[in-house]
Amino acid sequence: MTNTLNAAVDPEVLREVLDGRWAHVRRDARENLDDPDFLPVYGETMAEARERVTRAAKKLADSGRVVLGFPKEYGGQDDSGGSVTSIEMVAFNDLSIMVKTGVQWGLFGGALQLLGTKRHHDEYLRDVMSFALPGCFAMTETGHGSDVQQLRTTCTYDAATRTFDLHTPHEAARKDYIGNAAKDGRMAVVFAQLVTQGKNHGVHAWLVPIRDEQGNPMPGVTIGDDGPKAGLPGVDNGRLSFDHVSVPRDMLLDRYGQVAEDGTYTSSIENETRRFFTMLGTLVRGRVSVGGSAGSATKLALDIAVRYGEARRQFAAPGEEREIVINDYLVHQRKLLPALAKTYALHFAQGELVETMHDVQTAVHVHGQEIDEQAQRELESRAAGLKVAQTAHATQTIQMCREACGGAGYLQENRLPHLKADTDVFTTFEGDNTVLLQLVAKGLLTGYRDNFGSLDGWGRVGFVADMVRETVLERTAARALIARLVDAVPGVDDVPMLDRGWQLKMFEFREKHSLEGATRRLRKNSTTEGMAPFDMFNDVQDHVLKAAQTHIERIVLESFVAGVDRTEEPAARQLLDTLCDLYALSTIEADKAWFLEHGQLTPARAKLLTSTVNQLLRELRPHLVTLVDGFAIPDGWKAAAILVEEPARQEAMAARDAELRAQNGQSTPEGTATAVDVPPGQ
Repeated sequence: MTNTLNAAVDPEVLREVLDGRWAHVRRDARENLDDPDFLPVYGETMAEARERVTRAAKKLADSGRVVLGFPKEYGGQDDSGGSVTSIEMVAFNDLSIMVKTGVQWGLFGGALQLLGTKRHHDEYLRDVMSFALPGCFAMTETGHGSDVQQLRTTCTYDAATRTFDLHTPHEAARKDYIGNAAKDGRMAVVFAQLVTQGKNHGVHAWLVPIRDEQGNPMPGVTIGDDGPKAGLPGVDNGRLSFDHVSVPRDMLLDRYGQVAEDGTYTSSIENETRRFFTMLGTLVRGRVSVGGSAGSATKLALDIAVRYGEARRQFAAPGEEREIVINDYLVHQRKLLPALAKTYALHFAQGELVETMHDVQTAVHVHGQEIDEQAQRELESRAAGLKVAQTAHATQTIQMCREACGGAGYLQENRLPHLKADTDVFTTFEGDNTVLLQLVAKGLLTGYRDNFGSLDGWGRVGFVADMVRETVLERTAARALIARLVDAVPGVDDVPMLDRGWQLKMFEFREKHSLEGATRRLRKNSTTEGMAPFDMFNDVQDHVLKAAQTHIERIVLESFVAGVDRTEEPAARQLLDTLCDLYALSTIEADKAWFLEHGQLTPARAKLLTSTVNQLLRELRPHLVTLVDGFAIPDGWKAAAILVEEPARQEAMAARDAELRAQNGQSTPEGTATAVDVPPGQ
């Protein structure tokens, strides 16, 4: 191993690298999001949490920081990338506030903006932006969460009255888990099956008042409260049912589908499935925000765990007076450093995703260009995949950080229990992770056909015949750089494991092999006599999910490589390069059995892989605090007593030990500190 880290790295340089294109939004948040209402209050009741979070949402509205993505003519900035970045920064505070703001300005306001037309914008958008009109996004039903195309709520047009009849036909069609519904919402964007002239034209969205000015339910609207949840106590999730509620014709959000006064339906997109996914595709910003917010929570948990591990001491080495800092234990490094490496990798991937989303949406909604369908499908696939990766990583890493802080990590005052509870739902809202993995895989197998996103027809023989004949890896922004690195790898088995091209080649091989394997098995099943269409797909579902997972991990690695390549300051670049090595090799190590089974690792190389990872951990250990410093999380946002109390406790213990030694006539051993080193910023 020749890659040795010597130079200290300025955390400010890391911050500049990580802040990226919307650095000004991040800087503004760090400097100005300083309010007690923005932080969790330990031990408050659900009612108290809801009141505080509503106050915080109004303060954010007044600040203008949550409306960056809205049109300039209404007081926004036409900056969808800035909007997502702003939500990511809010997520470092109380996650209930992030979800509340995401519902109000991301989902409710975003649907109004992107599915509605100018008359809707003129009438309602300013009040939505100011929080004068709190709203809901009523899509999910008790009986249908993931399969939105099969929603049971109906909205039937009556030409005689020129109104729609909105109806919940049975209990399973009740809108459920709806943010803002239980307490604050006055209007909802309601998704239902549009029926006119006796024909169902699929799922569309309407603006529907649900409460009057006094807060009472509107006629025909039944509102319930979901009650206490595992986390997010400040979000007033509720239930909505509609008993033949009359909705004016002009409350249909009709950018993609219109109903004339006589009931005639028209749309610029004739195919119903394609129209449905075009409509949902415009709302991709919510899914991108959830992934980014999960990343923020992960960074905060790692910041707390790393700083605690730098202060906490346990077990003295033979001949030493003081106990050992727990961050010096290899097993502790095995917990923290690979998680940190993956967090950095996902941060760079999220940055690329936000830039892509911003550019695609700006082209259509600001410059009026036609939708680039392939770019839109690739954006949806990338957003789905990274949402899965970031939320799963958050769940796993926050739990690990809780354990790394021992009993202290279980106390609410140390923030980790809140992060654990609040992010748990992230793996199933804005798309269930297992379903999203299937959608990513289908997008890969079908080459982004018009029916991307639908799970219908997986088992049809025609579907299998339509699949790509040759697996082609999806291009990324850094593809030229990646290709150059991969092509430079010699075709020998003993390539150094720190060779970036070899690492990339391993990820590419695994993805390509997984995709081709899933394709072969689907084709085989399609020719198996008597095999039911459902079984054709169900039989290979494990291969399909593996293909999606390997695709996501390859995309994330390539984003990290590109991020390193953009870093100009030598010491920071070397540190990130080493961290990228750790992400790549720890990912391969985690799937070592697969690589062994498929002949990409020999037993000897597999052992070398583990020793190489351990060597990287040793090299990165001195930079552990610097790496979390790079996140630049303000001290006032952390709300973790452990970060103040543990250093003070260790310092007091060291002082007491020194006093006892002095009383016994002993001197302090040479090279042993009498006070713990307090982590930077504490």
